[in-house]
Amino acid sequence: MAIKGNSADNRTRSSLSIIIVVGLCCFFYVLGAWQKSGFGKGDSIALAITKQTECTVSTNLNFETHHSVANLDKSVNNSETETFKPCDDHYTDYTPCQDQRRAMTFPRNNMIYRERHCPPEEEKLYCLIPAPKGYVAPFPWPKSRDYVPFANAPYKSLTVEKAVQNWVQFEGNVFRFPGGGTQFPQGADKYIDQLASVIPIANGTVRTALDTGCGVASWGAYLLKRNVLAMSFAPRDSHEAQVQFALERGVPAVIGVLGSIKLPYPSRAFDMAHCSRCLIPWGENDGMYMMEVDRVLRPGGYWVLSGPPINWKTHYQSWQRTKEDLEEEQRKIEDFAKLLCWEKVTEIAEIAIWRKRINTDSCPERQDEPRVPMCESTNPDDVWYKKMEVCISRYPEVSTPKEVAGGELRPFPERLNAVPPRIASGSVRSFSVESFQKENSLWQKHVQAYKKVNKLLDTGRYRNIMDMNAGVGSFAAAIESPKLWVMNVVPTAAESSTLGVIYERGLIGIYHDWCEAFSTYPRTYDLIHANGVFSLYQNKCKMEDILLEMDRILRPEGAVIFRDNVDVLIKVNKVISGMRWNTKMTDHEDGPFVPEKILYAVKQYWVGGSDSA
Repeated sequence: MAIKGNSADNRTRSSLSIIIVVGLCCFFYVLGAWQKSGFGKGDSIALAITKQTECTVSTNLNFETHHSVANLDKSVNNSETETFKPCDDHYTDYTPCQDQRRAMTFPRNNMIYRERHCPPEEEKLYCLIPAPKGYVAPFPWPKSRDYVPFANAPYKSLTVEKAVQNWVQFEGNVFRFPGGGTQFPQGADKYIDQLASVIPIANGTVRTALDTGCGVASWGAYLLKRNVLAMSFAPRDSHEAQVQFALERGVPAVIGVLGSIKLPYPSRAFDMAHCSRCLIPWGENDGMYMMEVDRVLRPGGYWVLSGPPINWKTHYQSWQRTKEDLEEEQRKIEDFAKLLCWEKVTEIAEIAIWRKRINTDSCPERQDEPRVPMCESTNPDDVWYKKMEVCISRYPEVSTPKEVAGGELRPFPERLNAVPPRIASGSVRSFSVESFQKENSLWQKHVQAYKKVNKLLDTGRYRNIMDMNAGVGSFAAAIESPKLWVMNVVPTAAESSTLGVIYERGLIGIYHDWCEAFSTYPRTYDLIHANGVFSLYQNKCKMEDILLEMDRILRPEGAVIFRDNVDVLIKVNKVISGMRWNTKMTDHEDGPFVPEKILYAVKQYWVGGSDSA
């Protein structure tokens, strides 16, 4: 009856709606066909996303009807869109803050030249970093752990230099990673079995690990199947592409070094730290590097050292060093471990394992030790570009000798959604137990909405994921899966330092200032999540700098999810329209009248020297 009663105007509006629906379907069909024909060699992920959303009509997508272009910033409307050109092909693997030529101008003592040295404003590149010719999407996990396409990282030096150590082999058009290492030529699995006979790896007690001088990160790669998440790092040095190989394999890693600057991680973060012949001089600089490991190691955590000088009496000849030199090196390490109040758990063959005490009360001999300088800083998490110190970070206070300083962590995965000790104690500004739990629920809702637009989010297509403004890690917790891992970035500009909370949840992350380049190779992330990043960095640096850095680290046909105020996203969308990205704007999950919107973007496939360039 209601249909018969419609006026002519209503019939006209119905006809118009049908025309709009048909028009949208045709538009997405043509767009999909264009993407399929123009992307070339990749997996055409943008085409898949477009197909999944075509012909879907919802009032949530009526963006322009609720936000008039006339009301937006005039500078956005009037300015022309800048088209960013490809950089020269020799920038294919450009790492701005670890540029080899710039590095050589800095001192070599304490590895200062291998640390972050970012280009000044006048040297920044305002072009798009090209992928190498022949670039293809990485193999899906877990195949990617063992195989990497040669075209993606075409460097064979490691296959020669580390041939006898079973690091990496070149076979046809792929690299194969047998899982070996300098100290575990029989494979990482057997090596980890040795560690697991002493360290509680299997029961979830050990969840986060730090691998210093990681090589191609095979230790971290094989820990993943045991539900241990390792943050691996190595310098950009003469062995090309170590960290690049790790990320191509789908293993968490960053370019980094123990030098003169504190590591970009919070105090009491890792359940285990590891050095397998990592060439770090642990006994030098008055034990400074061991003190830095002590800072980032949680109370009760483990430190593993394998290789020289452990068991030097047996191996000094093969290591081509004198007995006296190795004996003195181990004596210094043992001495500093005692000053740190680490308990030596075992020494098996070339592996030594120490355990950090759970609190100061469990180490009474430290109280009257005059050689132990305690750090004066009241904030051990204030580390960005801060000089490393020869001092020992203080334990949080405890009320009983058996209490774990800073709070005891539950086994993983229970700790993922349990209230972290730093939240429960009220030590994190702007977060209470209630707001933490509310944040968790909110991000469960957000992620479910993301999956409705990009149905590939939970399929394993995206392995390496970055959250540029991670908060307390609730986005990562909401998408937690063996198919993927998340690099949770806490910006130095953030209101609260929440990275310690992220680690207490059994996740990993890093501090970073998005006005600078990230410590990674190009094309190392499959999906980037940017929640409120551009609102946070307004008036701090140029939007183009951040977006070009996102383009650098994003794989061809990788995806980005922006969440921000509508006016900010309009400006973002204008910039990326000149960056070979395809975009789709949607309303907030709660409807079109919420000023926060979501912008989905997909980077097109193109390579250096190609016709598309």
